[in-house]
Amino acid sequence: MAKLILASQSPRRRELLTSLGVEFTTLTANIDESVLPAEAPRAYVDRLALAKAQAGWKLVDQAAHCWVLGSDTSVVIDDQILGKPASKSDFQTMMRLLSGRTHQVLTGIALVCEGQCLRDLVTTEVTFMALSEQQISAYWQSGEPLDKAGGYAIQGLGAVFVTRVAGSYSAVVGLPLHETARLLGQARFSLCQGLMPF
Repeated sequence: MAKLILASQSPRRRELLTSLGVEFTTLTANIDESVLPAEAPRAYVDRLALAKAQAGWKLVDQAAHCWVLGSDTSVVIDDQILGKPASKSDFQTMMRLLSGRTHQVLTGIALVCEGQCLRDLVTTEVTFMALSEQQISAYWQSGEPLDKAGGYAIQGLGAVFVTRVAGSYSAVVGLPLHETARLLGQARFSLCQGLMPF
């Protein structure tokens, strides 16, 4: 039977993948996440998801029948990728951009095995309420934005800013469950006590 490896140490991705009822192990696949010159956000997210899966594949026992799952999530507004805030002022700039507007969260997934690659990319639209400077400052003080793409966590305190989600909520958290289940089904993994594959 094939083994599944998640090329991520993200606790959110681990929790989401666990919810699909499939057994897996994790590893860390370190890659350069710099945006290439003139690289479009969709191309960037797709490339990083694949790069993480491929980097993970290189670390596993090549003789074992393993599939490696890589994923990348980016917050995008005005065609600009918002990474993790490097400072309070960087975070404030991000929140002012997102305030009262709709942005996109792009999540790429790639499932890699020897000579095989299954991929998908999911776009979710997220709308924020208009934020006051006091709210932005208070959210920064919570400590939550520090390691979050786009400076917020939809599964945490950041949810209070969200007025609308159009698309996959789980993709915003870090792993689109429907699309991941579909790819795992194609790779012949048995999920969720027989509810899938599909």
